[in-house]
Amino acid sequence: MGNISVITILILSGFNGTANYRITLFTLTLLCYCIILLANLTIIITIIVDKSLHEPMYIFLCNLCINGLYGTAGFYPKFLNDLLFSTQVISQAGCLLQGFVLHSSVCADVSFLTLMAYDRYVAICRPLVYHSVMTKQRISVLVFFAWLLPLYLLLMSTVTTISTLCGSIIPKIYCVNFLVSNLACSPSIAKDIIPVINYSFYVCHAGFIVWTYVYMIKTCLKSTENMNKFVQTCVPHAFALATFSVSLLFDLLYLRFGSKDLSQHVQNFMAMEFIVVPPLINPVIYGIKLRKIRNRILNLDKVFRPKLQS
Repeated sequence: MGNISVITILILSGFNGTANYRITLFTLTLLCYCIILLANLTIIITIIVDKSLHEPMYIFLCNLCINGLYGTAGFYPKFLNDLLFSTQVISQAGCLLQGFVLHSSVCADVSFLTLMAYDRYVAICRPLVYHSVMTKQRISVLVFFAWLLPLYLLLMSTVTTISTLCGSIIPKIYCVNFLVSNLACSPSIAKDIIPVINYSFYVCHAGFIVWTYVYMIKTCLKSTENMNKFVQTCVPHAFALATFSVSLLFDLLYLRFGSKDLSQHVQNFMAMEFIVVPPLINPVIYGIKLRKIRNRILNLDKVFRPKLQS
């Protein structure tokens, strides 16, 4: 037993086969990351600066964009760095940290998309009590738990993943707690129980979103005004939700049922989609579709221009 070496460095084997076009991939990835930063920061700054946008829907959108920056920060800097070197390695601690950031970001996305659905439900189905329901205090509590619950769930998942490893190969371009637990020398509770808890989190939120949309559609069919409100504010949310769901489904299906017959390029595409598409598409679709956001972005010079009169 004393001769068993402790594995502390892991190898990301998903980079195999990328040696011939790493410079091209690095350039495209850097460009994509810059666009993500620019798009999300534009939405965040616009909402923070303009007090007329300090409404529940825009506050939730602002947090969704902040979470987009948080999640991508767990992937892009490391990925860009790995593209510059011939060997792609990461420490066990760094691997667990990356897995924590990426997974908690996904959970937080679900939380804020659910809150946005709830906000639209109250606005459309219960408009007379909207301002008494969506108070500043309640919004603060909802945002707090939307961050706290994902961070707590993934902290528990990450802690239970910590163990002595008997393998060092992670077959992806980034770390996933599930794959790290597969390398453990002894079975871990994280491999069986924790994923069930996390999936329950997704299912409960998804069920609630479906429930809100059923009621909103029923209400909108009875009123042209509500239908216009639904089209203006719920279509961007539905598009963001669909984009997120499809992107995440690609990764989950590959992670659980992936085939070795798939080429490494296809595997990498499926692995990267949820890190690339939602953070890029969400601020763009909301910036274009929501009139108040669009107008503020087009008039940023007026927003930042100091008032000449008191």
